[in-house]
Amino acid sequence: MRHTKLFRKVAALLFLLLTTVSLSACAVESDNSVRVYNHVKSSKTITWGVKFDTALFGIKSVKTNKLEGFEIDLARLLTKEILGKDGKAKFIEVTSQTKIPQLKNNNLDAVLATMTITDERKKAVDFSTPYFKAGTSLMTKTSSPIKSIKDLNHKGRVAIVVKGTTAADDIARLAPKAKIRQYNDYGACTNALLAGQGDAVATDNGILAGIAEQHKNLHLVGGTVAVEPYGIAVEKGQTKMLAAINKALKEAKADGSYHKLVKKWFGNIPGFSVKEAEY
Repeated sequence: MRHTKLFRKVAALLFLLLTTVSLSACAVESDNSVRVYNHVKSSKTITWGVKFDTALFGIKSVKTNKLEGFEIDLARLLTKEILGKDGKAKFIEVTSQTKIPQLKNNNLDAVLATMTITDERKKAVDFSTPYFKAGTSLMTKTSSPIKSIKDLNHKGRVAIVVKGTTAADDIARLAPKAKIRQYNDYGACTNALLAGQGDAVATDNGILAGIAEQHKNLHLVGGTVAVEPYGIAVEKGQTKMLAAINKALKEAKADGSYHKLVKKWFGNIPGFSVKEAEY
């Protein structure tokens, strides 16, 4: 009888211990989902991963040595929406190859860097609602006979893309006969095109519009061949931060400040429709 009572007491204690451990684990998991949000709130700073080399979106001005572009302005706007007027936006340069690793290594709070929302990337990060209707397009020399994706789909033709972008997949799918050459950044791609090392640069329409604006002998052709919207990326599981970004985006769209930024940066680009780009 005594052994039975002792066994029951031990069993009860073990159950209590396991329940406490389980609840503690849940609490830790719950706390982790707000880790980034709590950090930015306490520091009054959001560290954004942005581009430093992409005209119209994020680029360091040669004249002022300051960052400028649509995504830079949008990051500052969202920072104020989330943290208030005293909130600060800090910027760290990312590339197509480094943005996800830097986010996972806790070097960044969010990535706002012409990042296409894809199923593959959703396995690694969580995305906000879209903020820009990007789409893969082609840029060629104005003297080029290539006017569409069909013209590129021939043996001997060469498409130039940036490593780590979705453009390579689009070209492989839509122009399988073309050879693909990959470079580290958009500057290298543009130089390769100008040097005759390829027939067309393939990437997002907004990015190409910015490059073509700087080079009068380059232009966009063939329209948009694949619609692939941009989203803001956060570390997977950081639901509180993601919710804050989505709320800020919604408010910016509702009060017109988002539209003003799109119009500011893309309103005067020949052949580019602001209505088609914004959400």
